[in-house]
Amino acid sequence: MPLEVKVPPMGESISSGVLAKWHVADGDAVRKDQPLFELETDKITSEGTAEGAGRISLLVQAGAEVKIGQVVATIETGAPGEGEDAGTAAPAPSPAQASSPSGAEPAPQPSPPPPKPSAPAPRPAPPAPPADARPAGTAAASDGRQTRRKLSPLRQRIAERLVASQHEAAMLTTFNEVDMSAVMALRARYQDDFVKRYGIKLGFMSFFAKAAVRALKEVPAVNAQIDGDTIVENHFYDLGIAVSTEKGLMVPVIRGCDQLGMADIEKRIAEAAKGAREGRITLAELEGGVFTITNGGIFGSMLSTPIINPPQSAILGLHAINDRPVALNGQVVIRPMMYLALSYDHRVVDGREAVTFLVKVKQAIEDPTRLLLSV
Repeated sequence: MPLEVKVPPMGESISSGVLAKWHVADGDAVRKDQPLFELETDKITSEGTAEGAGRISLLVQAGAEVKIGQVVATIETGAPGEGEDAGTAAPAPSPAQASSPSGAEPAPQPSPPPPKPSAPAPRPAPPAPPADARPAGTAAASDGRQTRRKLSPLRQRIAERLVASQHEAAMLTTFNEVDMSAVMALRARYQDDFVKRYGIKLGFMSFFAKAAVRALKEVPAVNAQIDGDTIVENHFYDLGIAVSTEKGLMVPVIRGCDQLGMADIEKRIAEAAKGAREGRITLAELEGGVFTITNGGIFGSMLSTPIINPPQSAILGLHAINDRPVALNGQVVIRPMMYLALSYDHRVVDGREAVTFLVKVKQAIEDPTRLLLSV
């Protein structure tokens, strides 16, 4: 009996998605646990894998909307070549070879006529989508001047959340700048030892995560959120770190940053970013953050006004590090400077608290020993 390939459950709030891409072709031999397809939902992108080896028959075209639990393919587990490439088996010995005594020269046999090419067994093509439905993510016919693609569920969800955030929150942004000299010198001095001990590079994000935790503790209003007519103040520090992927921006949550060391934060950020980009991240890994950090500086952004990630009340934007002239002790000197931006919900956070928060972050980055001494 063929093995059914079903759309896996993704979480209680997800009932459907778009089968964005097949990683195999109709009729391919597949192996157990091999990735078969990519599923896009309004929250995450994930992969479906084979539960057994055999020949696969696709029942749904790429780009079609599918339900959780829907059968999208079947695997014929008893098919020839199961789990291996067809034609790799060693040929059976000919009757003359089988009957020839050991070491004896077999009598010459006439060459058999070349085999007639056999017609391939017809395989039904996957059903075509309805004429009025264009598969998500596929290009429409164009005259070369434009290309139109339907928004993926993830992009639609991102758009909805960003628009809702701007409409529902009284959003404001405040700015500051930070001298990165001390952190850069610290990284240069201890980078080799850090890598040898922990197997990962010491980046800037772990410094800003620890600085944000310190500032959240000192300005608890930034770690609060609105729930109806109630302000909920959080006393935990699960930080969202924005990650850019081919499918859109995702914000994996790093839990308990107040309890983690710099190396643990760096490792968890790297693992979460890799999972997001490879489509292996789960819904649980994206939920429950109290504060978000986004780094547009990796793309060269000098300044921006990041949008709050609801239901959070604030988001910290990092930007590119550039050498700039600054006044220091009455002299003009060149320093590696970064602009910081804090967007916040003015319904929860007052301007004084927002400015104080950024100052606390600035102090911690310009004097990293504060992070060690908690002062």
